[in-house]
Order: sequence, then structure tokens, then C-alpha cells
Amino acid sequence: MYVIAGLGNPGTKYAHTRHNAGFDTIDVLAKRYGISLRHRRFKGLYGKGTIDGQKVILLKPQTYMNSSGDCIQPLCHHYKVDTTSDLIVISDDVSMDVGRLRTRKSGSAGGHNGLKSIISRLGNDEFIRIKIGVGDKKAGTDLADHVLSRVTGEDAGTLAEIRERAADTVTAIMSEGVDKAISKYNC
Repeated sequence: MYVIAGLGNPGTKYAHTRHNAGFDTIDVLAKRYGISLRHRRFKGLYGKGTIDGQKVILLKPQTYMNSSGDCIQPLCHHYKVDTTSDLIVISDDVSMDVGRLRTRKSGSAGGHNGLKSIISRLGNDEFIRIKIGVGDKKAGTDLADHVLSRVTGEDAGTLAEIRERAADTVTAIMSEGVDKAISKYNC
């Protein structure tokens, strides 16, 4: 069973902000595969289903970004998920231009507090992550204001396209393996 966790912040105040790129990708997968996120447990909102014959849990931690690990670790432990191979985390990344996508098998948090929380709770950084580029802040603006801002204009269309590509990456990881997904979808 795979756990696919999209990172973000709960509530309408944060809906469709740059920081919620992970949540929005989970919504793409849920719609595409008819998976209802109706379960509330482990400090998260999740749904069970199948994607291309593989059992999955689509998860949106409800702990706020900086405590994402407080949801992901207990859920993975309960379902006996091998987090080194069967946990896929989708997050935003300000160090990449809007519309870039990067998948990695492991690595540091790179300054992302949600990933830091997951690494801390799991006790290692060995999990698959898909990072969606949301662009860096403009000079003179606060990083928090930037990532918590709603996406508009051309960037909104670009991010909608890249969320679809991130969803394709998830299915490729499960059907073709991480290395093939990386070579096929990283951009």
C-alpha cells in the first residue's frame, strides 16, 4: 500500500495558495481516481482507493505545514507502510521556478518546514518526495506572505498544469519505479 501525502495548510484561508501545492495535487488524484477523502484520523484527512491496481491512501495532514510529520508518521505506522519505498510526499518548493517539478528518492528538507517535520518524526530522510516549484519571493517581501498568497494570472495556469504532471509522476512511480518516473517527468 502506498501513502501519498500532499502537504499544505487546512482551511479556506489557505486554499489554493503556493504552500498548498501538495493539497491541490491530492485533489487532482482524488478526482482522477474517484477517491473520497472522508476519513478523519491521525490528525489528517484521507481516503483509500486504488490507482492502476495499487492500493493507496491519499492524505492531507490537518496539522498545518510545520507539523506534517505528526500526521504522516502515525498513519504510516498504523498501516505498516514501508516509508522508504511506499511513502510519496508532495510539497511546494520556493527554490524552483514556477512550474518546475523535481522528484527525489531521499534528501534533506532543503529549508522546508513540512519536510523537516516528516524527517524528524520518521527518524530519516529516506522517502520519495515530489517538489513543485512555486517560485521565490520578490525582493522586499516576506517569504511567509509569498507562500501563503493565492496564485493568480499566468502562474495559476502553469501550476494547474504542473499539478497534473505531479499526479502523472505519482502513477509512474507506482507502475514504472522511481528512476523511470524521475527521467520521464522531472522538468
